[in-house]
Amino acid sequence: MALDEIVLATDFAVLIVAATVLSYIARLTKQPTIVAYVLTGLVVGPIGFGIVAEDQLIEILAELGLGFLLFLLGIEMRFEDIREIARPVAAIAFGQAILQAIASTAVALFLGFTLFQSLMIALATTFGATPIIVKVLGDKDDLETLYGKVDVGVLIFQDIYLVMALAILAVGSVEGIGEIAANIGRVFLLMGLIGLVSSLASKYFLPTLLRASAANKSTLFTVGIAWAFLFIFAAESLELSVEIGAFLAGLALAQLPYSTELKERMRPVTNFFIAIFFASIALQMEIDQLLAYWQEAVIACILLLGINFFIVFGLFYSQRFDIETSFLGTISMLQVSEFSLVLGALALEQEFIEEGILGFLSLMALITMPTSTYYVLYNRRIYAAVRPYLERLERDDPIETQPVEYENHAVIVGYSRLTSELADVLNDAVDEIVFIEDRAEHVSELQEADYGFIFGNARHGDVRQEANLAGAEVLVSDANRTDVNRRLVEDAPDALSIIAATTESESRLLRESGADYVVLKRGFIGEELESFLELLDDHHAFERHLTARNERARDGSPRTSDSSAPAGEYDV
Repeated sequence: MALDEIVLATDFAVLIVAATVLSYIARLTKQPTIVAYVLTGLVVGPIGFGIVAEDQLIEILAELGLGFLLFLLGIEMRFEDIREIARPVAAIAFGQAILQAIASTAVALFLGFTLFQSLMIALATTFGATPIIVKVLGDKDDLETLYGKVDVGVLIFQDIYLVMALAILAVGSVEGIGEIAANIGRVFLLMGLIGLVSSLASKYFLPTLLRASAANKSTLFTVGIAWAFLFIFAAESLELSVEIGAFLAGLALAQLPYSTELKERMRPVTNFFIAIFFASIALQMEIDQLLAYWQEAVIACILLLGINFFIVFGLFYSQRFDIETSFLGTISMLQVSEFSLVLGALALEQEFIEEGILGFLSLMALITMPTSTYYVLYNRRIYAAVRPYLERLERDDPIETQPVEYENHAVIVGYSRLTSELADVLNDAVDEIVFIEDRAEHVSELQEADYGFIFGNARHGDVRQEANLAGAEVLVSDANRTDVNRRLVEDAPDALSIIAATTESESRLLRESGADYVVLKRGFIGEELESFLELLDDHHAFERHLTARNERARDGSPRTSDSSAPAGEYDV
């Protein structure tokens, strides 16, 4: 192995190890991992110990990292999530983009930047931190709340603006207004072409492909990666940017029932490439570039934090949201996002800005992202403190739309003959029944049935959140893993939970975790279950019946006196 190859491998290894350590520290301190990735580049790069320099391999992986960041952005964009509140969300997103751009330009001019620099700063600081906001709200189980849905909706619109901005910056430095307009027109035309192919594939091709691939999770993962690279290749071939192709690839997958599971499967590899990308940005900086405008960065953070709060809160309030929703939705949207670094790096590459401006944007992101994480985590405590001062603004007729896809429903984990018959029994007791299932052979049957259906494994947080376990009235789980069942019970504290177990030790652990009823599922048949559930209204009778049934299961006694079915025929 040549010396330069050894150095290359060593640099890459140091970068990955440092990113891993700092990501772990970020997790312990509840910080976004993106902050850890940027700090990795600062620590091991020229600003820090100077032991890693950006080389060709890191540059290539960083470019893929930007592509996968946009792919992850696209796969998060499910339009059905905001269809009930699309009008107020669009008004907030459009108003925020314009007013924040004006405010950012004014602040930058006030701080002494030129008009062109101010416009570039405004462009970079207008967008929300989609991955961070979605992650923090997901950890708080707030994605299904009204303010969470509105925030996600606003971010979807902002992401569309972001892709347009990336397309415009990708045009590069050209001479003359006519040439600029022609190049921008060409970019949008080609984007539209790839977008049309993406839309048609999502409707006619991808469902069949993913249905065939879903039986094997490794194949599903490979198909997802291949789909992303196919669009990256198409974009490169048409002289578009990698990130536009990746975004449209993710957008096509997002509209399918497999998207949640696919996203979880692909997250580790996307996080790997994203880590390289953000670390590479910091590797390009010198200390004088990062601190060239440090005083201006601190002042800008303070001014924009206050100005943007009033802008976003006013927009929420103007759309007739109540004070609590307006406040909680606002403080989730105030940080300078990681996309300021994305746009800044691209603008620097195209020679639109100097290194000092990228350092200014990086410093703003490093200041606002860590602090914003904490005030999003503790947003309800903050609201409780300021509520007395805001109550006088409360409307008499706030908007009442609560866009939760599933509400007052039953969640059934695992599809089998037992749970299918259970769904028939529960039909009259709840408004809707939602199945969580990750076995491909049941996809067609569940899609044709009159039930909600989420394709995915219940161990994934995004899958559980999509089912809105917190709002469920009944939880039934036939999952094989005790740790998954315990997490399901924790996520559905108000639901009547009926959990299947195979051993006494599992049964004991589940009861300790808060499960209302644990059923030893040996020989438990649908006919018995129907009479069993009829006792739900009489809890004492229900518990006596459950105890007797579990005793029979332990002893291997006949399941019911009138059952003539051979043993095991209806076993779960």
